[in-house]
Amino acid sequence: MIYREAGQFKTSYQADSAIFPIVQDRYALWCVMLVAFIAVPLWASEYLIGSILIPFLILSLAALGLNILTGYAGLLSLGSAAFMAVGAFAAYNFMLRVPGMPLLAAFMLAGLVAALVGMVFGLPSLRIKGFYLAVATLAAQFFIEWALTKFGWFSNYSSSGVISAPKMQVFGMPIETPQMRYLLTLTVVVVLTVAAKNMIRASTGRAWMAVRDMDVAAEVIGIPILRTKLLAFAVSSFYCGVAGALWAFVFLGTVEPQAFDLRRSFEILFMIIIGGMGTVLGSFLGAAFIVLLPILLNVMAGWLHGAVSSQLLSNIEYMVFGALIMAFLIVEPLGLAQLWRIAKEKLRLWPFPH
Repeated sequence: MIYREAGQFKTSYQADSAIFPIVQDRYALWCVMLVAFIAVPLWASEYLIGSILIPFLILSLAALGLNILTGYAGLLSLGSAAFMAVGAFAAYNFMLRVPGMPLLAAFMLAGLVAALVGMVFGLPSLRIKGFYLAVATLAAQFFIEWALTKFGWFSNYSSSGVISAPKMQVFGMPIETPQMRYLLTLTVVVVLTVAAKNMIRASTGRAWMAVRDMDVAAEVIGIPILRTKLLAFAVSSFYCGVAGALWAFVFLGTVEPQAFDLRRSFEILFMIIIGGMGTVLGSFLGAAFIVLLPILLNVMAGWLHGAVSSQLLSNIEYMVFGALIMAFLIVEPLGLAQLWRIAKEKLRLWPFPH
């Protein structure tokens, strides 16, 4: 069969510890990259790029940030959207108040600001965990949203609180078309995903997982709990902050606190639950599920247009969406990433799968 690793011998430690040790996985990854970077900008429609692929990539990045905190470090958070808001407003103010600020530098600095804010709200994790920590991070959601609305300096004293994102330019090249905005988003997401994957495989990721599995045992073997937990909050908030800047600048074109409300935080949490906690792939699969399912339900609702009222259709959409999520979690509580892992194992052992 095509998916076999027989005869692929590892002659070095680097080869054995590669991210994709099987040759077919590496070929598949390069094919996906070629399609994403070349085929999609050339042939995909503007609707597909602007309304589906760009929000999918940005939400995948935010879900990856939350997955680092919740899936790998075991620290539950309900304030992901708040840290996205911090990143969005920080990037806007860097571009507004620092003459000649490069766009990518503004995004990275916005991520660092979100990381600092995340560390502040991560301090309660040193004393509490589980449901109580979720409540503490929920306070961050309400406080940050209130602060961004209350203090006009963040929005440059706009009367409505909604401000237009400045024009984007990278290395002197304007980012105006949907294809250019897509390529910018894709490049940022790919770079940060590779960085997260390597970080998780290094000693930092092993420390996070040790704290997640049993923090007392982790402290006994010498893992600094304070530094490990705060680093998890910082890295998670950094990713969410960059995702928030991309959401405001690339997708919406406006910066407003209402775009990062509590509903967005729950949406990101559902992504990692459905996709699979503790996996990088699960962040992308969960984001694809959350982004594509409402579109599919809207298409199905369009077939019933005229037969039932629009308000009833909207309620049915929410009901079906919730029922599908519950049914999926009952069938496979470890998420879509586990289904993908099982399928790969069966292919590797075919025709004798377990």
